[in-house]
This record gives sequence, C-alpha cells and structure tokens, in this order.
Amino acid sequence: MKIGPFSLPNACFVAPMAGVTDRPFRQLCKRLGAGYAVSEMITSRPDLQACAKTVRRADHAGESGVIAVQIAGTEPQMMADAARLNIDRGAQVIDINMGCPAKKVCSKWAGSALMQDERLAIDIVAAVVQACAPLGVPVTLKMRTGWAQSHKNAVTLARQAEAAGVQMLTVHGRTREQGYKGPAEYDTIAAVKAAVNVPVVANGDIDSPQKAQAVLLATGADAVMIGRAAQGRPWIFRDISHFLATGRLLAPPLVGEVKHLLLDHLQDHYTLYGEYLGVRIARKHIGWYVTALPGGEAFRAHINTLDDSAQQLAVVAYFFDAMHEHMDRLPAHVSSYTPVNLETTP
Repeated sequence: MKIGPFSLPNACFVAPMAGVTDRPFRQLCKRLGAGYAVSEMITSRPDLQACAKTVRRADHAGESGVIAVQIAGTEPQMMADAARLNIDRGAQVIDINMGCPAKKVCSKWAGSALMQDERLAIDIVAAVVQACAPLGVPVTLKMRTGWAQSHKNAVTLARQAEAAGVQMLTVHGRTREQGYKGPAEYDTIAAVKAAVNVPVVANGDIDSPQKAQAVLLATGADAVMIGRAAQGRPWIFRDISHFLATGRLLAPPLVGEVKHLLLDHLQDHYTLYGEYLGVRIARKHIGWYVTALPGGEAFRAHINTLDDSAQQLAVVAYFFDAMHEHMDRLPAHVSSYTPVNLETTP
C-alpha cells in the first residue's frame, strides 16, 4: 500500500489519539510491527504553535518510518498555514482531523463537527491540499460515518475529498453522536470503499487479529487502524500483521520482553517530557499494561502514588520479575497466582 510516494510495510496502522500517540508511543508501535502511525492532533491556531504541548507534539527527532501529522481546526487558511508549518517541522504526510468526537473539539466546530458543514469541510481539504501539493506532501483525511445516525454523510464527503486531492481516507465506524459507545458498524466503511479510488482504512473496535481480518473482508478496506486496543498492548500490530500474512496466531509475548518494552517506553517518556511530567503521564500507560494482569489493579494504585522516575522504573521491573517467577508469557486470559506483595516492592 502507498500514500503518495511512500510505500508502507504493511496494512496495520496506529490511530491518532490525543494524549496517547506521542513520539515514544508511535516509535514503540512501529518497533512492534505497525506499518504507519499518525501523531496526536496538533491545533492549527497560530497563538498555540509555540506552547510547550504543541512543540512536544511536533517533535519528530529520531522518529522512524513515514512521519504523519494530524492537524485540527475550522478555518481553511489557518489549516493550510498549519500544514506548511508542520511540514517545516518534519511532517511527510498531513492528516486532517474530521473524526474527533471530544466535546472541547466539537464545540469549536472542529473534528467530527465539521461533518455537519460539508462546504466548510471541503474548503479546508482543498486549502490544505493546495498548500501541500507543491511540496510533494500527500494529504489524508480521518472522519466518522457522520454526525448522527440520521445524518450519515461519509460517502458524500469521501467523494468530495477525493476530488479535492485527498490521497487516503480513514473511516471510524461510528457517528460523532455515538462517541465510543455501542459497536462500530462497517457497512458505511464498505460503502466509502466502493465509492472512491483512493485507499480506505477501516477503524473502530478492531482488537484482535481475527477481528482485523473480518473487518478487511467485510469492508474491502486497504488497511486497518488500531486505537484503544493498542493501549498497553502495542504488540497487537505484529500479532495482526503475522495473522494476516500467515493465518496463524502468535503466542502471547514473553513476560521478560514486555518488561523491557515498558521500561524502554518509560525512558523515552522521561526524555521527551522531563522528570515531573514524564512520571505522571507514564502512569496511564503502566496502568493499561497491568490492569488485566493478576494483581494489576492494586499495582496501578501503587504506581499512582510514586513521583520519582527511578522508583517508577524499579517498581515496574519488580512487578514483571515477580510475574516471571510464575509464568514465561503473559496469560492469554487473566489467570490466578499470588499477586505481587506491594509492601515489599522497591
């Protein structure tokens, strides 16, 4: 599969998630088999371009693979300017956000709220494409099936976006009204795929290799995009890629491997965010890794009391070392054994 001039190694992608898909997370997912990853959304507002959060989100130092940056906003010229600015910062693909359902985004008429105003949505697409095309940078679009059940316009917008120059479309199988509630539906994604010639990526509720294969068959999509299912389970990308290529499931990862993956992830976090923020932002990632594991809930509560990176690293290592005494691999399902005694952790 290709996006513009870029050939991608596989059809299993990382979805953009605000507060999650920062550079350390994207790098980890790519290391574990993701063929492509999109950044957290970056605002198009010029007054926020120099703030610490935006600067961190636009930091691609040492990032491998194709660098894709998602931008969000409501004004065509501002979005075009944001696209050029992020290209200057290293972006090789610009993705337009028309899928975010968050109230603080939609209340400003950005994200999926743009699907209510098709003319403005396509004006934004056209402006961004016109800004990127002379620089040889492809533009992609991520959207939902529509604003509400009674207003599903993904097919209409997809056709117009393709005509305006978008080179890939990602569709989350829910309306904005649904948020993340209820099951995703894939009929609309299939209809989008049938209506356009550019690659289409299916997104929503893809949480296993078998589900990825089923969604690809049901939609005819060119790729799948994984979001929440990768939180605490970044090896899902190699699991899916291996299954799609061979029809065989990989064994759960080794406990020792997961320990080292998480410790490396934490070190990257501290490097990007510094000690204070790094420790605090890392807590949610640690929680995602351990919540379903024996003793995980109590361990997560303990982790949330720690403010020092060295102690955080030591406690995480202790947790997985203790688990390794009982099993070589993560359990495929939650199993019972004596949980880690938190009173004796470092």
